[in-house]
Formats: sequence, C-alpha cells, structure tokens
Amino acid sequence: MADRFLIVGLGNPGKDYEGTRHNIGFASLEALARRHSLHFRHKMQWRSLVAQGQIGGADVVLLMPLTFMNLSGEAVAPIARFLNVGLSRLLVVVDDVALPVGQLRMRSFGGSGGHNGLKSVAAHLQTQSFLRLRVGVGDRAEGDLVSHVLGRFSEEEEKLVPKILERAAVAIELWLEKGLNHAMEFANQKETDST
Repeated sequence: MADRFLIVGLGNPGKDYEGTRHNIGFASLEALARRHSLHFRHKMQWRSLVAQGQIGGADVVLLMPLTFMNLSGEAVAPIARFLNVGLSRLLVVVDDVALPVGQLRMRSFGGSGGHNGLKSVAAHLQTQSFLRLRVGVGDRAEGDLVSHVLGRFSEEEEKLVPKILERAAVAIELWLEKGLNHAMEFANQKETDST
C-alpha cells in the first residue's frame, strides 16, 4: 500500500526496562495502540513487536524493535524498506533528557542529540531526515545519565505519565489525520501546567 505509515517507538525489551524513562517510546506506542484497539504481536523475522491497522483512515504499522535501544536501526531500516515506506511517512518516538518531563517536540529532521537509538536509526537509514517525536523525560539533577534514563519516574512524575502518553498519542493522530503542521503545532506548544 502506497500510503502506509510506519510509527516506531524506541525502547529496550524485557521486564527490567518496563516503566523506565528510556522506554517512553514503547509506552507511547502502547497507549496509541490501546486507543485504536490494535494489538502487538512478536514478529521474529522483523525482530520487533508489531501492530497493524487503521488510525484516522490511514493504514499504519506500529513497531517496537526488540534489538535493544542502541541497535534500533538494525530493525527499523530493513522494515521501512520492506514496507516501501518513504521518509515522509516514518515517525520515530523517543525519550529526550534535554526536555522537561512531559514536554513534546516534533521535528522533521535533526541530529541525534546524543541519543544512541536515534543515532542507530539515522545510520541505518543513511539520513537524519525523518520525523521524530521527542518525549521529555527530564534532565538528571546529578549523577550518571545512563542510570537516569534507565531509572523510573519519581512518584510525582509518575502521576503525569498517563497524560504525557495521551498527548503523545494525540500528536501522532494529528499527524496521520491532519498532517505535519497541525501535529507540530500541537506537540511543540509549551504547556503551562507542567505536562
């Protein structure tokens, strides 16, 4: 299908990583899937969890690579080619430590910002020109970056997570239904109530 969209959430597989900041990409896709009654299945040949269906009249494939974050591109690039999805119909959802918890930022190109998952996707696609939705997970106040992103949200932050995931899902829905400009306008607005 020429108009199929590929939406990728980045994260790490396994129970140990569930609920961590680094897995907000996975959580965002799971929230989106729930809103549209789509169900993930393990596709061994794609090294990913995959859900397929329709959102707002668009044919979508939701993808959560099981390669671990730093090797995400090894799953994403071959699948994008196999599905014949052009870069304008590919969206990668990822955590961002440079944004406050819950702040979204949607961009159609850009660097990795030091994010190894984005680095891997860009390297395997051989371009930085793909749409990404960054979901803020907050900068570490002190200590190690790896411990921060692989850690869980604080009790206060945890209360905000359902709304954060809902906003991420709405941003993706707007992109599918009304186009990039509408989605960016929604995602990139600064919220005054801390999420």
